Amino acid sequence: MKRAILLVAFGASNAQGQSALKSFDARVRARFPGVPVRWAYTSLLLRERLARARQKSDSVLKALRRLCFEKFTEVAVQPLQTIPGREHAEVCAAVDEVAAQEGLVCHVGAPLLADPEDVTEAALALIRHLPPERGPHEDVVLMGHGARHAAVARYEDLAQTVSALDPHVHVGAMNGAVMLENILPRLSSAKVWLLPLLSVVGRHALRDMAGEQACSWRSRIEAHGRQCVPVLRGTAEYAGIAGIWLRHLTEAAPSFVSMSPEAAPV
Repeated sequence: MKRAILLVAFGASNAQGQSALKSFDARVRARFPGVPVRWAYTSLLLRERLARARQKSDSVLKALRRLCFEKFTEVAVQPLQTIPGREHAEVCAAVDEVAAQEGLVCHVGAPLLADPEDVTEAALALIRHLPPERGPHEDVVLMGHGARHAAVARYEDLAQTVSALDPHVHVGAMNGAVMLENILPRLSSAKVWLLPLLSVVGRHALRDMAGEQACSWRSRIEAHGRQCVPVLRGTAEYAGIAGIWLRHLTEAAPSFVSMSPEAAPV
């Protein structure tokens, strides 16, 4: 079998986001030494920007077909998504299409919050990675993307689990699930830390979360008389969160793991 790994992200157009993806890429290569690693992006706009810059800009379909052309026979696909929502379903549909047409053997890893075990592990990781400068009892708000999909309930599960660990840490989303309107009445500290619950820092983190326009989460929190301190760091930059995606990749394709002494620990 000629094997490869395909990592799938929404994409990143800024240096910080690209650095976060490269860091995850390095973790995967260390866990699966000798296995080629490729990338695909789900954002059409991002792919168009990359293409104009003459950088690799494969969709999931294009990346898988390219691997088939290169005579790979087995591929492990790991999306860096938060919930098993519409975007994850589209990735699975693309994988199924190529597998049916080309006979490619594919294994798809689960997104971040696939089951209750993931929710608990993610909650613990988020608590560990809170800003070290945060004072006792200062509120923290994490902003996720959300979705119009049944899987958006995973955000509510995460919010409850995080709150049980630290009642001053609040998880919300832009669409569905726990909205900022639900969180604002629960804020009690003069200073509020604002973090993205997004894999990389991109447009949503810079504009919808930390932007200066009146509709941003930062402005809405400040409109309630509180100092808001955005922390622009994506979840792919957290070792604890990256570890969950890496575990899912390992579970999806256990035969890919090298048993050689050179294999790095997870």
